[in-house]
Amino acid sequence: MSSYGREAEASIVRLAQMARAVGIHLIVSTQRPSVEIITGLIKANITCRMAFQVASQVDSRTVLDMAGAEKLLGRGDMLFLAGNSAKPRRLQGAFISDKEVKKVVDYLKETKGPDYKEEIISSQKTLRPEIGFGLGQTALAETDDELYLEAKEVVARAGKASASLLQRRLRVGYARAARLLDILEEKGIVGPADGAKPRDVYIDEG
Repeated sequence: MSSYGREAEASIVRLAQMARAVGIHLIVSTQRPSVEIITGLIKANITCRMAFQVASQVDSRTVLDMAGAEKLLGRGDMLFLAGNSAKPRRLQGAFISDKEVKKVVDYLKETKGPDYKEEIISSQKTLRPEIGFGLGQTALAETDDELYLEAKEVVARAGKASASLLQRRLRVGYARAARLLDILEEKGIVGPADGAKPRDVYIDEG
């Protein structure tokens, strides 16, 4: 909204207007309860509102058109204003802390291993036997990517190497360009990554 306010507002309003007719439930959320984000047009077309704890009475009025949300306690404490109601209802929403999420993830990591589909892995190994699937395996061959030779020529001509350069010159996505860079580094053609700087190229054109 801060970058493309008018376009985003028009899309949200249009969708909200059409959603009523076809039964679509639209949920729009923001962490910045300001009038630049929650505009009058958006509020007019999204009549049900929900506010968690906010910093000030002004923020509460921006969301609910009344004070109250600034007095909430946090941790899922909320005010819900239905479209056909003049006063908001105070509710307790489900709250999961970062600590709880970490405990669940740690438990799953300890008790559940990866569940690979062996038939898929086997088929990939058959199609591309030169690539190792284990962590840390970097057995990369020149035939590993048909654009390898073109990528090698591009960086040699440019005298520098970066994913964005390969994306532009070879017209590929970021993942493919980054993979080509890894192959070039493995072959000793380009240097290691150095933050956002282009990589050094160790070969000359031709």
